[in-house]
Order: sequence, then C-alpha cells, then structure tokens
Amino acid sequence: MTFDTDVFKEAMGRFATGVTVVTALEDGVPVGFTCQSFVSLSLDPPLVALAPAKSSTSWPRIARAGTFCVNILADDQAGICRSMAVSGGDKFAGVAWHVAARGGAPVIEGSLAWVDCRLELIHDAGDHELVIGRVLDLGLGSGEPLLFYKSSFGALTASGPDRDGE
Repeated sequence: MTFDTDVFKEAMGRFATGVTVVTALEDGVPVGFTCQSFVSLSLDPPLVALAPAKSSTSWPRIARAGTFCVNILADDQAGICRSMAVSGGDKFAGVAWHVAARGGAPVIEGSLAWVDCRLELIHDAGDHELVIGRVLDLGLGSGEPLLFYKSSFGALTASGPDRDGE
C-alpha cells in the first residue's frame, strides 16, 4: 500500500485546532514552542497530553525542566504563535509573562487560559513524542481563541440551533 503524505497533511489540516505555546524555564531563561497537538486527557487524575516533534530543539529543554505550562492563545496572539514557532533567537522578546506559582514555568500574559503541569510520561509516537502532564494549577483569561485551520489562522463565529426551532 502506498501512502500519500501530502494528502494526509491536507486531511489533518481540515481539523480546526486551538493554538498553544508550551513553556518552561531552563536555568532561569524562558524556553517555549508553538504546539497545536494538545488535548485534555483525564479529569481524575487531571492530565493533559501534547505531541512535540522529535525534531524540536525546544522540547528537550522543556522535558529536562520537568515542569511546563501550556498557554492557550487568544485570537490577538498570532504574533506570539509565529515567534514561538521558529527555531532559535529570543522567542520571548517583547512577550510579557510571569512565573506559575506551583510549577514555575512561564505563563504568557493575555493567554485565554493556562495549564501548569508536571511531566508524567513520554511515549514514542513516530516522528513525535506523546507527552502526558499532570495538572498542578491552571487559570483563565478572557477573549476568543486563536484557531488554526488549513494552514491559516481563523476566527470563531457564533452558531447554534436555529432560533425558530427548525
């Protein structure tokens, strides 16, 4: 069986996702990367999962820290998303953040929500790793989510059942 990776990427790109930035401190210096492969995994115990690429240069530094924060980006944070998606340089230049009280990872100011985690497990998952984090703390911001669909940012639009009941 042949497998067309371009079609696979296109099909997966049709699944709209939110956008996160995963952060940690390495020797007091913030490190982070953009991640759209993020999901709530369990309520009891509270667990989340993310899937960083094995090619990431930031993820090994975050893994060594042992704690990390998943910052769920708001729709006005596309610039932060872009800067955290590139390799090298000072990704945190001009980015306001504070340290999470429990895990000690950077919480990006203005995020829609943040989830402070302790690294629980790392599983091999092809060209990525499947990472499970135990939630230590979390917080809520305000606004609308930054969405990613078909390789572009998008906006949330209100929809719901027809008001006439049809």
